[in-house]
Amino acid sequence: MIKRTSGFTVIEIIFVILILGVASVLFFVQKNDLAVAARDQQRKTAINAMYYSLEEVFYKANNYYPETISEASLPSVDPALFTDPNGAKIGTSSSNYRYEAVNCTDNKCRAYTLRTTLENEADYVKTSINK
Repeated sequence: MIKRTSGFTVIEIIFVILILGVASVLFFVQKNDLAVAARDQQRKTAINAMYYSLEEVFYKANNYYPETISEASLPSVDPALFTDPNGAKIGTSSSNYRYEAVNCTDNKCRAYTLRTTLENEADYVKTSINK
């Protein structure tokens, strides 16, 4: 008489649990990396939109740069882009977006620097073309 048992051994169960654990850790690490990359890309998109609006619209119309930027001074930029991924508006102390105007007289500036702090890379910086 042959006795047959069915089911899994303890070693097989431990091995499956270990594989599932490693797979879930890898999934969450990749998910976090993708979220960080998406936030960094959102920051770059916002800075680029402000930069091109300053250069192609504002400067061409006025022949100077503004001392501060907002939805009012750059109406060609989507208003949502003036708010960083953390919810802070440009110009506030907690914002990731910084507009630094230089050589200003009577609210008219000759140059500027736009910058944002990224999570995975160095600061993303755009400077004025006309100086």
